Amino acid sequence: MPTHPPPAEAARFPRAVPFIIGNEVAERFSYYGMRAILPTFLVAQFFNPTHSAALTAAAEARANDFVHSFAALGYALPVVGALLADWVLGKYRVILYLSIFYCLGHALLAAYTDDLAGFQAGLIVIAIGMGGIKSSVTANLGDQFDQRNAHLLPKAYGWFQLAIDAGAAVSTALIPELYAYAGAAWAFGVPGLLMGAAALTFWLGRRHYVRVPTTGLRAGLRHALGPGESRAALRRVGVIFLFIPVLWALYNQSESEWVLQAAHLDRHLWPGYAPLPEQLQILGIVFGIGLNPLLTYRIYPALARRGIRATPLRRMGFGMVLVALAMCIIAGVQHGLDTGGSPSVWWQVLAYFVVAGGTLMVAVTGLEYAYTYAPPTLKSLTTSLWLLTIAGGNYFLAIMNASIARGGFFARFQGANYYWFFVGLMAVNFTLFLLIATRLTQKTYVGALPPPLEPLAE
Repeated sequence: MPTHPPPAEAARFPRAVPFIIGNEVAERFSYYGMRAILPTFLVAQFFNPTHSAALTAAAEARANDFVHSFAALGYALPVVGALLADWVLGKYRVILYLSIFYCLGHALLAAYTDDLAGFQAGLIVIAIGMGGIKSSVTANLGDQFDQRNAHLLPKAYGWFQLAIDAGAAVSTALIPELYAYAGAAWAFGVPGLLMGAAALTFWLGRRHYVRVPTTGLRAGLRHALGPGESRAALRRVGVIFLFIPVLWALYNQSESEWVLQAAHLDRHLWPGYAPLPEQLQILGIVFGIGLNPLLTYRIYPALARRGIRATPLRRMGFGMVLVALAMCIIAGVQHGLDTGGSPSVWWQVLAYFVVAGGTLMVAVTGLEYAYTYAPPTLKSLTTSLWLLTIAGGNYFLAIMNASIARGGFFARFQGANYYWFFVGLMAVNFTLFLLIATRLTQKTYVGALPPPLEPLAE
């Protein structure tokens, strides 16, 4: 049976929260540390080891296809993990068992840095481990709260996002340096050690977790697929999430396409210092760390005091606009490269700042939204649907880059045209989002007594 804090502790964060946050910091270090060097490693080790200029475009497209296919698999599997967590095994067992499996994937990467088949197997294992636990970790955080401390839930998800950013920032700074000076085996092995630390941290908090009982497979299917309130909630949440993959298709390029673009820029941030292309990803993370509390504790409350409610729709919509603006900046940078120039990396710095703000408005909102607007028996499932939007964005990027690599339909979108295509795609997506989402109503579910139906777009 789930347990909740006594009334005296109602206004406090649950005791389990530090273990969940600590687990997330270490797990994100492991994932982003590996991910930081993945595109450039694939090009240098497997797809263009001779550094031939004639092979550059095709090799980079193949690497991008590889990276986004891996990410798409990892962010699609949370649906399976959510079903196991909500209906069969429970969140605690799913997170613990698959975290151990996750460690095996990192070990395979470190062992097969000169064997593409073995390396790909390691990526698949990591995708299964990461994807299997992802939705359950997020929903497990929400499970620790009830109606008495539900007002702390937005701040908890803000801290959760900060944990993601902190783990990602440290690994993005350190792992490329480790790769440059110690080689690929160490660079892929150290993130595996951090994943082991993540699993240990989660296990240490085992006595503090609120564990929501599983419903059983038959009852879970009845709740999800049968008529009634649960089905309506899934439909309403799903409609909103249909518009999110396009945002991720733009944002996820900052972890692959932008990295490869940076290799061709003038990377001198100031005289005597030019960061590695992989390290520039840390800018988006650092900006996110700074902007996250600024938005949560300053900007949103300041708007509310002036009568402007930062509702989920408004945050998501404005975030989409900002991410499109960042892509406009990157398209301009690419135009400079296409015409033989040597643009300054400072333009990418600006783009990382803008994309960080826009993505935060959508990402933090989406995690909170996926939990808050779902009935208790479907919270892991709706969280997995949020993560499925990330998979959708990556899957589209994988298809597009595979087409470019083999000279297919999308080969016409190269250079700056590649990025302008996504600006136009977001413009269409944002317009449809405004037309459809503002007509929906939504019901929240936190603790035992959900509030009444209210307009989503107020």
